[in-house]
Amino acid sequence: MAPERLFDVLPECHEIEVGAPRPHLDEQIERLALSPLYKPVVDRLRCFRGISTIAAMTLATEIGDWRRFERPGQLMAYLGLVPSEHSSGNRERRGPITKAGNSRCRHVLVQAAWHYRHRPTVGLELRRRQHDHPPEVIGHAWKAQHRLYKLYHRIAAKKSSNIAVVAVARELVGFLWAVMHELEIEQTTSLSEAA
Repeated sequence: MAPERLFDVLPECHEIEVGAPRPHLDEQIERLALSPLYKPVVDRLRCFRGISTIAAMTLATEIGDWRRFERPGQLMAYLGLVPSEHSSGNRERRGPITKAGNSRCRHVLVQAAWHYRHRPTVGLELRRRQHDHPPEVIGHAWKAQHRLYKLYHRIAAKKSSNIAVVAVARELVGFLWAVMHELEIEQTTSLSEAA
């Protein structure tokens, strides 16, 4: 069963108080993230630098079933993080991102991408979030830190930091897709073995 969108689920959840102060809502969302429906997805996403529980819940609920995207490029396009194109004949011209997709996810990813402008490191908070998770997921997160740090600085040297961050967000989607694709394969395998 694919999770519904966060903004559709919350009003139906009997524990959520509509109109509650934001810190109170954040606490309730964090409790909801511990439910068996969201925990595996949220835990994997939180292994990446810049992705908190709230960000992971936003991605998990807004994207829903990650299996519907066969390639990371499809997910990037769904989120509106791919450049627009104006081509004719042999001439190719790429423009700004399309912004055609989910704006909440795009916002979360761009905010997370700002963390990759700093040197790769695993601080105490990130180490705590990565504790007891598969080495493959932690490996993807570490590889992402190195690659995205280099990407940010290579682009920021030539263009504005905002353009660099959007490029980092687009690449981050590829790493997240890989981790979530592996989770979907693991869940499918365990279900078929149980049957």
